[in-house]
Amino acid sequence: MSKRVIQGEAITKPGDKTIKIRVERRVLHPRYHKIVKRFKNYLIHDEKNEATVGDVVTAVECKPVSKTKTFELQSLVKVEVV
Repeated sequence: MSKRVIQGEAITKPGDKTIKIRVERRVLHPRYHKIVKRFKNYLIHDEKNEATVGDVVTAVECKPVSKTKTFELQSLVKVEVV
């Protein structure tokens, strides 16, 4: 069984060693046959506190760290320059 890998933009930093990311996917609308965006938010475990708000990150599925965190930070794809 392979682990899921997700990529999204960091939107908030709710606590220590945690980052919330928004993952966007594009789907075809069933009636209007247009491409629409769908979003889902995930809490990611960031052990070294590397990510900041605005970064694009990839995360990999892991065993549950807490009630809501089941992904851990894999790498930073694009770092937001402040």
